Amino acid sequence: MQLPVIGVIIFFGLLLLFNMIKILKEYERGVIFRLGRLIGSKGPGLILLIPMIDKMVRVDLRVITYDIPPQDVITKDNVSVKVNAVLYFQITDSNKAIVSVANFFEATSQIAQTTLRSVLGQVELDDLLAQREKINAELQRIIDEQTEPWGIKVSVVEVKNVDLPPEMTRAIAKQAEAERERRAKVIHAEGEFQAAGKLKDAALVIAQAPNAMQLRFLQTMVEVSAEKNSTLIFPVPIDLLDAFKNYLDGKRGSQS
Repeated sequence: MQLPVIGVIIFFGLLLLFNMIKILKEYERGVIFRLGRLIGSKGPGLILLIPMIDKMVRVDLRVITYDIPPQDVITKDNVSVKVNAVLYFQITDSNKAIVSVANFFEATSQIAQTTLRSVLGQVELDDLLAQREKINAELQRIIDEQTEPWGIKVSVVEVKNVDLPPEMTRAIAKQAEAERERRAKVIHAEGEFQAAGKLKDAALVIAQAPNAMQLRFLQTMVEVSAEKNSTLIFPVPIDLLDAFKNYLDGKRGSQS
């Protein structure tokens, strides 16, 4: 009869010891309630509890990654898009995270979803596609203000994907193509303008030194003859034609 009694005592003793000793990891904290009253958080390491009086809730202090589900958003310019984002947050006050809100993870996720729809509904589609960093900073600020009373710090919010309707995708592609054509025409026009300026400068130089035109003519002849062409075209200088015309005019005047 004594052995079963001793066995029962040892069993209850081990069970009591198991409930008294808790070991918390470096990234964990234990929020202790004594008879329902919060007495604070402890950890990491070895923690001793009073059996049947103390109750501990483990809290993970590591950064939590939450993938916000795709949200249907109507932008300021009335374009319907689907947007999803990723949220990084961390518990900074374990007591508030357990006492101030029933489920801190669910509360944070709901705040993130509603804030995403609210903020993106106030911007136009072009800003949503071009100003991601500004929108991310605004989302982070608003969500962090909402979760701060719960002892939660939101460190990063990043908009991941923006799914556009097919007709809007085609319109953006046409707009981008038109923009590329416009830039090409502007660059071509600037090149023509610069070339015209250089030709004007060359004409001024040649006007000041007429022999330069003859040297250019001879250089062109050398380049053409190097190609071994069967037919050569000799351009006649305008000055020669003017001299010939003056000669004919003078001859007609003498005859009359």
